[in-house]
Parts: sequence; C-alpha cells; structure tokens
Amino acid sequence: MKKKLVLPKFKNEDEEREFWWNLDLSEYYEPEDLEEVHFPNLKPTSRSISIRIPEWLLNRLKEKANAINVPYQALIKEYIRKGLLS
Repeated sequence: MKKKLVLPKFKNEDEEREFWWNLDLSEYYEPEDLEEVHFPNLKPTSRSISIRIPEWLLNRLKEKANAINVPYQALIKEYIRKGLLS
C-alpha cells in the first residue's frame, strides 16, 4: 500500500460519482494489495418471462440472429430496447 485512501463525506450521489471517476487508485494501492473477490449471492438484475409468438416469427428471428452471430434472445432484447427508446 502506497498511502492511505481517506474518503470524504459526500453531499449527494453526484458528488461521490465525480470523486470515484477522477480518482487514480494506483496512487494508493499496489497490484499485490488487491485480492480477487466473488459475490455468489447476488441476484440477477434481469427477469425471465414467457411470451407466445408465431413459430414462423421465431424461426425468422433465429435465422437473423444466426446470420449476425448473436444469441436470438439477445436479439429479441435489443429489438425491444430499440422499440421502447424510439
């Protein structure tokens, strides 16, 4: 450890975000100081749903996904996202 990192009191989330964005942790820590961590109990932020669509549409979607080399469910999510944001 190079020097101790002292955290200030933050007035709000934006101030804290700015602090972390501009902080260079290499001034405080050596690579040997870091250790690998795991978070096995985190809950996924996505939710599984069930949807009925015509088989021909699903087949067309899978063909499109295969052509661009992405999983078809990821392509569905992207189409939904684009539809909601446009």
